[in-house]
Amino acid sequence: MTDTTTPEEINRFWLDEVGEKGWYIRSDAVDETIRRRFQPAWERAADLVPGWAATPEGMLAGLILTDQFPRNMFREDARAFATDPLARSLAREAVESGLHLRIAPPSRQFVYLPFEHSEDLADQERAVALFAEFMPGENLRHAELHRDTIARFGRFPWRNAALNRVPTPAEIRVMEAGGYGALVSGKLSLAEL
Repeated sequence: MTDTTTPEEINRFWLDEVGEKGWYIRSDAVDETIRRRFQPAWERAADLVPGWAATPEGMLAGLILTDQFPRNMFREDARAFATDPLARSLAREAVESGLHLRIAPPSRQFVYLPFEHSEDLADQERAVALFAEFMPGENLRHAELHRDTIARFGRFPWRNAALNRVPTPAEIRVMEAGGYGALVSGKLSLAEL
């Protein structure tokens, strides 16, 4: 069966149905809906999204499909990061072409998040610079925290289990304290580790 998912369907679901208040809240119901409605498109993303990337709407949908949806569909599973290289490639194209400026905030953050999700420090620096210039505020705070985590560990400790990586003692401490949430809340500081 051929998948007929369109960029409009992806954007309407993520931007309107889930909406800004639901983007970063864990919901089994949303995760299941994404799997049911969009996993076939995600499985074909390498074929689908290059054709979508010429327009702001198509680029945004491609980024949501390759960077956001797998994180919902495959929590605690290595597949959550499987299309990250494609997402970063799309994000680079969007930034280098200036297309990112044609995507209004708050949706524009999905252009920059593939850099923030990278375990490469240069990508992290790029995320911080983009958020600082184009979307300062809470998004910038998270970008800086992600960058600082990569600068400290060279990877995200909260991915270790999904990627079958052996954690260091400092990474174990982060995870026992509550992972990323402990860093965001200030319960734990990277400087303490």
